Amino acid sequence: MAAHSGSKTVIYAALAGNLAIAVTKFVAAFFTGSSAMLSEGVHSLVDTGNGGLLLYGLHRAARPADEEHPFGHGRELYFWSFIVALLVFALGAGVSFYEGVIHILEPEPATNPVVNYVVLGLAFLFEGYSWSVALKEFSTTKGKLGYIEAVRRSKDPSVFTVLFEDTAALLGLAIAFVGVFCADFFDMPELDGVASIGIALILGTTAIFLARESKGLLMGEPASSAVRKTVLELADDDPIVQNANGVVTVHLGPDQVLVTISIDFRDDASGREIEAYVERIESRIKEKLPQVVSVFIKPQKADVWEERRAAVVDKPS
Repeated sequence: MAAHSGSKTVIYAALAGNLAIAVTKFVAAFFTGSSAMLSEGVHSLVDTGNGGLLLYGLHRAARPADEEHPFGHGRELYFWSFIVALLVFALGAGVSFYEGVIHILEPEPATNPVVNYVVLGLAFLFEGYSWSVALKEFSTTKGKLGYIEAVRRSKDPSVFTVLFEDTAALLGLAIAFVGVFCADFFDMPELDGVASIGIALILGTTAIFLARESKGLLMGEPASSAVRKTVLELADDDPIVQNANGVVTVHLGPDQVLVTISIDFRDDASGREIEAYVERIESRIKEKLPQVVSVFIKPQKADVWEERRAAVVDKPS
């Protein structure tokens, strides 16, 4: 649970901000009739629900292993992150696109545009704070990687999901402001609907990106190259090992890694020595890498490992 304290801080900040923003946007949309403001209200409401789903996913993922799930429930977070992406697309983008089309086909002049400007200004403040919290948390974990590369390598979707949602929200607010202003300045209420469609496109793009990343995590992604290198070095550093051929890893959750190591033992190594080695190396790996939850050792000659590895790598898709 402690490992996800930063993630929860980000989500709680986003929840508080999005809920306050959603209420003010809906009130503004009710009094002004702005389609873009209504779309933004739906967007913030969806983001609020998504924050709740991410918290639920973190809670479910933290449950210990049991008979039906011997490696734990870590991937529940990946499942709920995928659901969040679907909701952003279906509800956020879908409703915004629908409202935009309706407002273009049946334009209605907005009243009291000043209310929209005030609400948009407050929304920028709330969203900006939530975005800064998410950015700060993500920046501490990404290291020297670029933001896109860091997202692709990240195994914790709770932080980058909030970061991308908040980024989309800020872009949506900018589009809503331009739409409301142009509709009022040029006396063309259709432009308010065009802004809603623009918001829908941003949300749709965000949802597709999040869904793609969540799908990869659900299918199973390997640990970082640094983790794999450390595992191999530890496995190879033992007198009964002739060669540590290679390692296969998969993330079961943000802080849960399953490790399988191919080891070519010395020909004169006894069964008892190999058993002692397995216990010894598992203890060393878990001490050095706390995120490793299970270690499997596969006695295997180097040529067999290379042959089977090549068969997997060269297998046509």
